[in-house]
Amino acid sequence: MATNPSDVPPQPRDAAAVILIRERAVSGEAEIFMLRRHSGASFMARSYVFPGGTADPGDRDLEETAVRELFEEAGVLLGHGVVPSTSLTGWRRQVRDGASLVALAASAGVRLDTETLHYFAHWITPSFERKRFSARFFIAKLPSGQTPSFDNLETVDQIWVTPEEALKRTRELRLPPPQLRTMYDLREAAARGPSAVIELSQRRACHPHPIMPRVMELPGDPPRLGLVLPWDPDYTTATGEGIEMPVDHPLARGPSRLILDDDGWELVEFQ
Repeated sequence: MATNPSDVPPQPRDAAAVILIRERAVSGEAEIFMLRRHSGASFMARSYVFPGGTADPGDRDLEETAVRELFEEAGVLLGHGVVPSTSLTGWRRQVRDGASLVALAASAGVRLDTETLHYFAHWITPSFERKRFSARFFIAKLPSGQTPSFDNLETVDQIWVTPEEALKRTRELRLPPPQLRTMYDLREAAARGPSAVIELSQRRACHPHPIMPRVMELPGDPPRLGLVLPWDPDYTTATGEGIEMPVDHPLARGPSRLILDDDGWELVEFQ
Protein backbone atom coordinates (compact mmCIF):
# COMPACT_ATOMS: atom_id res chain seq x y z
CA MET A 1 0.00 0.00 0.00
CA ALA A 2 1.20 3.47 -0.81
CA THR A 3 1.48 6.01 1.97
CA ASN A 4 0.84 9.70 1.68
CA PRO A 5 3.66 11.78 3.15
CA SER A 6 1.46 14.87 3.40
CA ASP A 7 -0.52 15.73 6.52
CA VAL A 8 -3.39 16.81 4.27
CA PRO A 9 -4.85 13.97 2.19
CA PRO A 10 -5.39 14.79 -1.51
CA GLN A 11 -8.98 15.37 -2.51
CA PRO A 12 -10.47 12.43 -4.42
CA ARG A 13 -11.33 13.04 -8.07
CA ASP A 14 -14.76 12.08 -9.39
CA ALA A 15 -14.64 8.90 -11.47
CA ALA A 16 -16.91 6.20 -12.85
CA ALA A 17 -16.51 2.56 -13.82
CA VAL A 18 -18.76 0.12 -15.67
CA ILE A 19 -19.31 -3.48 -14.62
CA LEU A 20 -20.12 -4.82 -18.08
CA ILE A 21 -22.07 -8.08 -17.99
CA ARG A 22 -23.34 -10.67 -20.45
CA GLU A 23 -25.04 -14.05 -20.22
CA ARG A 24 -22.74 -17.04 -20.45
CA ALA A 25 -23.76 -19.63 -23.00
CA VAL A 26 -25.20 -22.89 -21.63
CA SER A 27 -25.06 -22.03 -17.91
CA GLY A 28 -26.88 -18.68 -18.18
CA GLU A 29 -24.68 -17.16 -15.48
CA ALA A 30 -23.72 -13.50 -15.64
CA GLU A 31 -20.08 -13.02 -16.51
CA ILE A 32 -18.14 -9.78 -16.18
CA PHE A 33 -15.69 -8.07 -18.49
CA MET A 34 -12.37 -6.95 -17.03
CA LEU A 35 -9.29 -5.25 -18.44
CA ARG A 36 -5.71 -5.73 -17.30
CA ARG A 37 -3.89 -2.46 -16.68
CA HIS A 38 -0.45 -1.87 -18.12
CA SER A 39 2.52 -2.79 -15.92
CA GLY A 40 3.69 0.81 -16.09
CA ALA A 41 0.38 2.29 -14.94
CA SER A 42 0.62 4.68 -12.00
CA PHE A 43 -2.50 3.21 -10.37
CA MET A 44 -3.44 -0.49 -10.05
CA ALA A 45 -0.63 -1.61 -12.37
CA ARG A 46 -1.04 -5.16 -13.76
CA SER A 47 -4.43 -5.53 -12.06
CA TYR A 48 -7.65 -6.60 -13.75
CA VAL A 49 -10.21 -3.84 -13.33
CA PHE A 50 -13.57 -2.68 -14.66
CA PRO A 51 -13.44 -0.17 -17.54
CA GLY A 52 -13.50 3.31 -16.06
CA GLY A 53 -11.71 6.56 -15.37
CA THR A 54 -11.95 10.11 -14.10
CA ALA A 55 -14.59 12.65 -15.05
CA ASP A 56 -13.76 15.19 -17.76
CA PRO A 57 -14.83 18.85 -17.48
CA GLY A 58 -17.12 18.33 -20.47
CA ASP A 59 -19.02 15.40 -18.92
CA ARG A 60 -22.51 16.41 -17.85
CA ASP A 61 -22.65 13.84 -15.06
CA LEU A 62 -20.97 10.64 -13.88
CA GLU A 63 -23.27 8.50 -16.00
CA GLU A 64 -21.88 10.26 -19.06
CA THR A 65 -18.37 9.72 -17.68
CA ALA A 66 -19.14 6.02 -17.38
CA VAL A 67 -20.41 5.76 -20.97
CA ARG A 68 -17.41 7.67 -22.32
CA GLU A 69 -14.86 5.65 -20.34
CA LEU A 70 -16.48 2.36 -21.33
CA PHE A 71 -16.20 3.36 -24.97
CA GLU A 72 -12.65 4.68 -24.67
CA GLU A 73 -11.31 1.73 -22.67
CA ALA A 74 -13.36 -1.16 -24.06
CA GLY A 75 -14.77 0.09 -27.38
CA VAL A 76 -18.37 -0.53 -26.30
CA LEU A 77 -20.90 2.19 -27.08
CA LEU A 78 -24.08 2.54 -25.05
CA GLY A 79 -26.25 4.53 -27.42
CA HIS A 80 -29.55 4.82 -29.25
CA GLY A 81 -28.84 4.27 -32.93
CA VAL A 82 -26.69 2.11 -35.17
CA VAL A 83 -23.07 2.99 -35.88
CA PRO A 84 -20.90 0.92 -38.26
CA SER A 85 -18.04 -0.88 -36.52
CA THR A 86 -15.53 0.96 -38.72
CA SER A 87 -16.90 4.28 -37.48
CA LEU A 88 -16.70 3.10 -33.86
CA THR A 89 -13.03 2.27 -34.35
CA GLY A 90 -12.35 5.77 -35.63
CA TRP A 91 -14.43 7.38 -32.91
CA ARG A 92 -12.54 5.50 -30.23
CA ARG A 93 -9.24 6.84 -31.50
CA GLN A 94 -10.63 10.39 -31.67
CA VAL A 95 -12.09 10.22 -28.16
CA ARG A 96 -8.77 8.97 -26.85
CA ASP A 97 -7.19 12.05 -28.46
CA GLY A 98 -9.66 14.38 -26.74
CA ALA A 99 -12.69 14.53 -29.04
CA SER A 100 -16.18 14.68 -27.54
CA LEU A 101 -18.04 11.38 -27.71
CA VAL A 102 -21.33 13.25 -27.35
CA ALA A 103 -20.51 15.39 -30.40
CA LEU A 104 -19.35 12.43 -32.48
CA ALA A 105 -22.50 10.51 -31.64
CA ALA A 106 -24.74 13.51 -32.37
CA SER A 107 -23.12 13.94 -35.79
CA ALA A 108 -24.35 10.43 -36.63
CA GLY A 109 -27.79 10.91 -35.10
CA VAL A 110 -26.94 8.78 -32.07
CA ARG A 111 -27.78 9.65 -28.46
CA LEU A 112 -25.73 8.22 -25.62
CA ASP A 113 -27.81 5.81 -23.55
CA THR A 114 -27.10 6.53 -19.88
CA GLU A 115 -30.46 5.01 -18.93
CA THR A 116 -29.03 1.51 -19.35
CA LEU A 117 -26.61 2.13 -16.47
CA HIS A 118 -27.59 0.83 -13.04
CA TYR A 119 -25.86 2.26 -9.97
CA PHE A 120 -24.11 -0.41 -7.92
CA ALA A 121 -21.56 1.10 -5.53
CA HIS A 122 -19.58 4.17 -4.53
CA TRP A 123 -15.94 3.66 -3.52
CA ILE A 124 -13.61 6.37 -2.21
CA THR A 125 -9.86 5.68 -2.21
CA PRO A 126 -8.36 5.61 1.32
CA SER A 127 -6.89 8.92 2.45
CA PHE A 128 -3.33 7.57 2.72
CA GLU A 129 -3.11 7.03 -1.06
CA ARG A 130 -1.41 9.64 -3.24
CA LYS A 131 -3.99 9.13 -6.03
CA ARG A 132 -7.56 9.22 -4.80
CA PHE A 133 -10.88 8.74 -6.58
CA SER A 134 -14.53 9.03 -5.63
CA ALA A 135 -15.79 6.40 -8.05
CA ARG A 136 -19.32 5.29 -8.82
CA PHE A 137 -19.66 1.77 -10.17
CA PHE A 138 -22.47 1.07 -12.63
CA ILE A 139 -23.84 -2.18 -14.07
CA ALA A 140 -24.52 -2.36 -17.83
CA LYS A 141 -25.38 -5.23 -20.17
CA LEU A 142 -23.24 -5.72 -23.24
CA PRO A 143 -25.20 -4.32 -26.23
CA SER A 144 -26.11 -6.84 -28.91
CA GLY A 145 -23.63 -7.01 -31.77
CA GLN A 146 -20.74 -5.34 -29.94
CA THR A 147 -17.48 -6.94 -28.84
CA PRO A 148 -15.28 -5.24 -26.23
CA SER A 149 -11.52 -5.04 -26.63
CA PHE A 150 -8.57 -3.67 -24.69
CA ASP A 151 -6.80 -0.62 -26.16
CA ASN A 152 -3.22 -1.96 -25.92
CA LEU A 153 -2.22 1.38 -24.39
CA GLU A 154 -3.52 1.70 -20.85
CA THR A 155 -4.74 -1.90 -20.90
CA VAL A 156 -2.98 -4.97 -22.31
CA ASP A 157 -5.37 -7.91 -21.84
CA GLN A 158 -8.99 -8.76 -21.13
CA ILE A 159 -11.14 -11.48 -19.66
CA TRP A 160 -14.76 -12.51 -19.20
CA VAL A 161 -15.18 -14.12 -15.80
CA THR A 162 -17.98 -14.97 -13.39
CA PRO A 163 -17.68 -13.55 -9.86
CA GLU A 164 -17.28 -17.09 -8.51
CA GLU A 165 -14.34 -17.70 -10.85
CA ALA A 166 -12.81 -14.31 -10.06
CA LEU A 167 -12.91 -15.02 -6.33
CA LYS A 168 -11.04 -18.28 -6.93
CA ARG A 169 -8.46 -16.45 -9.05
CA THR A 170 -8.09 -13.33 -6.89
CA ARG A 171 -4.32 -13.44 -6.68
CA GLU A 172 -3.80 -14.40 -10.32
CA LEU A 173 -5.99 -11.49 -11.45
CA ARG A 174 -4.48 -9.13 -8.87
CA LEU A 175 -7.92 -7.79 -8.01
CA PRO A 176 -7.80 -4.44 -6.17
CA PRO A 177 -10.05 -4.07 -3.08
CA PRO A 178 -13.08 -2.50 -4.86
CA GLN A 179 -13.08 -5.15 -7.59
CA LEU A 180 -12.56 -7.95 -5.09
CA ARG A 181 -15.37 -6.83 -2.82
CA THR A 182 -17.65 -6.17 -5.82
CA MET A 183 -17.14 -9.74 -7.04
CA TYR A 184 -18.14 -10.94 -3.59
CA ASP A 185 -21.28 -8.79 -3.66
CA LEU A 186 -22.20 -10.03 -7.15
CA ARG A 187 -21.52 -13.72 -6.64
CA GLU A 188 -24.96 -14.98 -5.63
CA ALA A 189 -26.94 -12.85 -8.10
CA ALA A 190 -24.59 -13.59 -11.00
CA ALA A 191 -25.17 -17.30 -10.61
CA ARG A 192 -28.82 -16.63 -11.53
CA GLY A 193 -28.03 -14.56 -14.60
CA PRO A 194 -27.88 -10.92 -15.79
CA SER A 195 -31.48 -10.14 -14.81
CA ALA A 196 -30.73 -11.05 -11.20
CA VAL A 197 -27.66 -8.78 -11.27
CA ILE A 198 -29.78 -5.86 -12.51
CA GLU A 199 -32.35 -6.55 -9.79
CA LEU A 200 -29.60 -6.56 -7.17
CA SER A 201 -28.25 -3.23 -8.39
CA GLN A 202 -31.73 -1.71 -8.24
CA ARG A 203 -32.08 -2.81 -4.61
CA ARG A 204 -28.65 -1.43 -3.74
CA ALA A 205 -29.46 1.89 -5.42
CA CYS A 206 -32.17 2.41 -2.80
CA HIS A 207 -29.50 2.44 -0.07
CA PRO A 208 -26.42 4.21 -1.47
CA HIS A 209 -23.52 4.69 0.91
CA PRO A 210 -19.87 5.62 0.20
CA ILE A 211 -17.31 2.98 1.06
CA MET A 212 -14.02 4.50 2.22
CA PRO A 213 -11.64 1.90 3.67
CA ARG A 214 -9.37 2.79 6.58
CA VAL A 215 -6.04 1.19 7.46
CA MET A 216 -5.04 -0.70 10.59
CA GLU A 217 -2.75 -3.46 11.82
CA LEU A 218 -4.69 -6.71 11.65
CA PRO A 219 -4.09 -9.71 13.91
CA GLY A 220 -1.90 -12.49 12.57
CA ASP A 221 1.50 -14.08 12.85
CA PRO A 222 3.08 -11.75 12.06
CA PRO A 223 0.53 -8.90 12.21
CA ARG A 224 -0.12 -7.27 8.85
CA LEU A 225 -1.45 -3.94 7.70
CA GLY A 226 -4.81 -4.17 6.03
CA LEU A 227 -7.98 -2.29 5.16
CA VAL A 228 -11.18 -2.29 7.17
CA LEU A 229 -14.55 -1.45 5.62
CA PRO A 230 -17.07 0.96 7.20
CA TRP A 231 -19.10 -1.67 9.06
CA ASP A 232 -16.09 -3.39 10.64
CA PRO A 233 -16.14 -3.27 14.48
CA ASP A 234 -12.69 -1.61 14.49
CA TYR A 235 -13.41 0.93 11.76
CA THR A 236 -13.77 3.85 14.20
CA THR A 237 -10.31 3.24 15.68
CA ALA A 238 -8.55 2.59 12.35
CA THR A 239 -6.38 5.24 10.67
CA GLY A 240 -7.40 7.70 7.97
CA GLU A 241 -10.45 9.60 6.86
CA GLY A 242 -13.65 7.63 7.16
CA ILE A 243 -17.38 7.56 6.58
CA GLU A 244 -19.04 5.23 9.04
CA MET A 245 -21.82 2.83 8.07
CA PRO A 246 -24.42 1.44 10.50
CA VAL A 247 -23.99 -2.29 11.11
CA ASP A 248 -27.62 -2.83 10.07
CA HIS A 249 -27.16 -1.08 6.72
CA PRO A 250 -28.19 -3.33 3.78
CA LEU A 251 -24.67 -3.13 2.32
CA ALA A 252 -22.99 -4.08 5.59
CA ARG A 253 -22.69 -7.80 5.05
CA GLY A 254 -19.92 -10.32 4.66
CA PRO A 255 -16.16 -9.91 5.10
CA SER A 256 -15.16 -6.44 6.31
CA ARG A 257 -11.37 -6.72 6.08
CA LEU A 258 -8.80 -6.93 3.30
CA ILE A 259 -5.21 -8.04 3.80
CA LEU A 260 -2.38 -7.45 1.33
CA ASP A 261 0.57 -9.76 0.92
CA ASP A 262 3.10 -10.37 -1.85
CA ASP A 263 0.47 -12.25 -3.90
CA GLY A 264 -2.35 -9.72 -3.68
CA TRP A 265 -5.43 -8.84 -1.67
CA GLU A 266 -7.55 -11.25 0.35
CA LEU A 267 -11.00 -10.76 1.89
CA VAL A 268 -11.21 -11.93 5.51
CA GLU A 269 -13.90 -12.07 8.16
CA PHE A 270 -13.64 -10.20 11.45
CA GLN A 271 -12.45 -12.62 14.15
